[in-house]
Amino acid sequence: MYDMRDTGRNHRVLRRFSLVVAAALIAAGCASGDDGIEYVERPAEEIYSTALDSLEAGDFGDAAAQFDEVERQHPYSQWATRSQLMAAFAHYQELNYDEAVIALDRFIRLHPGNEQIDYAYYLKALCYYERISDVARDQRMTELAMQSLEEVVRRFPDTEYARDAGLKLDLTRDQLAGKEMSIGRYYLDRAHYNAAINRFRRVVDNFQTTSHVPEALHRLTEAYLGLGLLGEAQMTAAVLGHNFPGSDWYEDSYDLLVDRGLDTPPVASAETAS
Repeated sequence: MYDMRDTGRNHRVLRRFSLVVAAALIAAGCASGDDGIEYVERPAEEIYSTALDSLEAGDFGDAAAQFDEVERQHPYSQWATRSQLMAAFAHYQELNYDEAVIALDRFIRLHPGNEQIDYAYYLKALCYYERISDVARDQRMTELAMQSLEEVVRRFPDTEYARDAGLKLDLTRDQLAGKEMSIGRYYLDRAHYNAAINRFRRVVDNFQTTSHVPEALHRLTEAYLGLGLLGEAQMTAAVLGHNFPGSDWYEDSYDLLVDRGLDTPPVASAETAS
């Protein structure tokens, strides 16, 4: 399950990364518009500096608008490219995740070779990750977070972004496995065994490194017994016993098989497992 305590770490990581990005960007270099800012022609550097001041002051909405103003007034300048990424960061800081993702997708599409492209992919992943909800709710954001985090790890394996993304991937996979388990238990309680088996198999096949696998194997044993598939139940219990010999879930599966008069490997103690 998503650990809300992780949010504080996200902001510390992003704060450090954002300062690095801002420093790198600075070193490298009468009508109203749709964003509500009065059009007053100014040098790109001046508008950009104003945007950074707003960002530092915590006025993220104004910061995003000012960064957009840089591009509006100076669309072909080097400052416009920098402002696109910083506008996305301002939207993220304001928790305006949808706008941040739109801006990041545009930046990634227009500037795939930019030196800050790894940061853009990472920030996009966080926009999904920070919207992960309880397993009782829809997990679309969790799926998008997992896909985006995997892309960061795949594209930028030697970066700090990839290392942090790898840690967050463990949580997203555990969350998705938890959702499958919740649905599987629902079907199992109502004796919809085939539907339950499909859910538990997904956990075993697709989320092998999560904490839910021992229970998934036990629930599969239950479902197979419910269908009268005794051989499959014995085989699943054997797999559970081999991989998690000291677990309570294996002891429960062992007891189920004994109650049905079926042979199964003996329960291993924690000492035996070690």
